[in-house]
Parts: sequence; structure tokens; C-alpha cells
Amino acid sequence: MHIAIIGAGITGLMSALELLEQGCSITIFDQQAAGQAASWAGGGILSPMYPWRYPDAVNALARHAKPLYQAWNQKLQPITRIDFQIHETGMLIFDETDFEIGLRYAEQYQDPQQHAEYLNQPQIQQINSKVDSKFKQAIYFPELSNIRNPRLLQSIIAYLKQHPRVTWQEHCNISQLNIQQDHVHSVSTKNGLSFKADQFVIATGAWSARWSEQLGLDIPVHPVQGQMLLFKTPENWLPTMCMNKVMYLIPRRDGHVLCGSSMRQVGFDTSPSAEIRQDILEACLEMVPELADFPIVKQWAGLRPSSPDGIPYIGKIPHLNNLWTNFGQFRNGLCMGAASGKLLSQLILEQPTIVDPQPYSPVQRLQPHSLTV
Repeated sequence: MHIAIIGAGITGLMSALELLEQGCSITIFDQQAAGQAASWAGGGILSPMYPWRYPDAVNALARHAKPLYQAWNQKLQPITRIDFQIHETGMLIFDETDFEIGLRYAEQYQDPQQHAEYLNQPQIQQINSKVDSKFKQAIYFPELSNIRNPRLLQSIIAYLKQHPRVTWQEHCNISQLNIQQDHVHSVSTKNGLSFKADQFVIATGAWSARWSEQLGLDIPVHPVQGQMLLFKTPENWLPTMCMNKVMYLIPRRDGHVLCGSSMRQVGFDTSPSAEIRQDILEACLEMVPELADFPIVKQWAGLRPSSPDGIPYIGKIPHLNNLWTNFGQFRNGLCMGAASGKLLSQLILEQPTIVDPQPYSPVQRLQPHSLTV
């Protein structure tokens, strides 16, 4: 079976890996170079931030992130020589209003990755002495990890580029779905190039609403900008991830510390804002004041594919028998990406699924396109 995947972010790439594993041939399209949008820009926490604030459908996919990425790292690293660097740091959360619900969530679901402990100030200092002593209590998630997403993307792309059953079409902006009756016959670019396949997958992230008119469906996915700062500290300087008021610190093994993130609706603009930079800086220095001693080596912004409740659209498009979606992961694209790709592959190939597919179904959730006068 030949499958065309439009979009080479983490959801498109993980879909390609899973389908390739099942013997399919893949063509991957992207309007720019692969892995350059939100997937590269994110923090790489392998859990939703504050999972109790999300619907069950988000957490159902996210809980598979760590084991799936570990398995793929083991398979790909001998070939690509690139380690994903899954860093098992745990996370301290200082939002006192979330303590009770966070501990109750951990007790209710008994998910090993979401095991939580209440800590007092001496215990916080024992786990992470860099935290400001003004934080007298925290909840600690010792099993949470982060993944170095640029390395994850580099490894997947390198693996797919050397694979004989994968064809790449980068800097190739697919603009037209050529539909005949209930079937996508081919896809085309604006300059007339046309490509055929047996099945087609739309994995276009924040750009997915562009298909609304052609499909006659309202696709409520829009870009939300998230901005990040990157510090360089000594290796293993910050022992845990930290979070407070939706701002986080994510340490990498080599001493880089990511700080973020913001939420701005500015269309497709990826320009960092000086005001947002200051907000992020203040929030992060509040948690770990000593970061002020180290240089900021980079800043950037990416575009998240916002969707209602953060639940992605994964499955077959209504009224078309060979067009599939995998988009709308919002803030959790990296932690849902692995299971999203596996679920999509299982649906296309009519296999038993890793989770109940109904909550993600475009047939259930996408409404006919309403024309505005």
C-alpha cells in the first residue's frame, strides 16, 4: 500500500514510521524542510503539563509516549547514530492550587508515570538545591521525563531518508486535493505537479484549517504561538524540571535549560516578542534565581495547532474513503505524537487500536462547513 503523508512534523513523521513498519510505501510532503515547525520548537516534556487539566483522551495517548519513544530510539539509534536523549529528571510543580487535585489525580489513575509526592521545603532542596528557598512546598513527579526533540526529529528524518520505501517531497506545498466521488484520486501543487497514492494523510498541524473549504468541513484548528528561551549552564546543572504558573524549566543533559512558554494568538507570525521574553525570564528566575548567572544563547517561537479541548483529530475524513487526519495536538504534539502515529496506522490498516479511537474521530467531531455571508 502506498500512502502519501502531507506534513513532516512529529505527527506526520511518527505516522510514517508506524506505516513503514507495517510494510507500506510512503511519500512525505512538506511546505518547508521536514521537522521545522512546532515539533522542533517545543519543550519535549513526555507528559501533558498538569494532566488533570486535560480530557482523558489527551492523557490516553500521552501515557504511551515514553515507552514508544524508548522503543523507537533503540531501533533507530544503531542506524542513525543519533540518541533521542530521553532525560529522566522528574518534575517539581509549585502551583499550590494544583496540589490537592494533582495528588488526587495520581492516586485515582495509578499511572506509574504520574506518581506524585507532596514535598516540604527541606525535601525540595534535597531533590533540587537550585530552587529558590521561598518555595515551601511542591508536588514532585519523579517519573516524568523530557526528550530532546531536535535530536528526535534528526534521527527520525535520517532514518526515513535512507529507507528504500520512502520518497521525500520537501519544499513542496500541496494545495489541492483532487476528489472524485468519495475518493481522493491525487494531490497537486499550485504549479501543477500531481501525486497519486492509495491513501492520503493530512498532518499539517497549525495549517490544517486550510483544508476546510475543499472538504466542506469546519476544521477548528488555528495557530497559537509559544515562545522559548534557552540558557547554557554546566552539564547536569539543574537536576529536575520545574513548573509554576504554566511556565517551565526543562534541563538537558549537556547543560542547556529551556524556559517557556507563552500563548499568543498572532496568526502565523513566529517573531519572538521582547515583552514575552521578559515574562518568561521573570517566571523562570523566580523558580531558579541562579539562572541569571548564565547566558541566554537562543530564543524562538513556534506555532501550536490549537484544537477544542486539545484533543487531536485522528481518523478517516467523513464522506471520503481514503483520506485520513492526524492533527490538532495543540500543546502536546510531542507527547501524543508517538501514539497518534500508531493509532492512525492501526486505523488505516484495520488493526486493533492502542486506545479507543472514538474520541478522536473526525467523523464524530468535524461539522459541515458553514459559509459566512
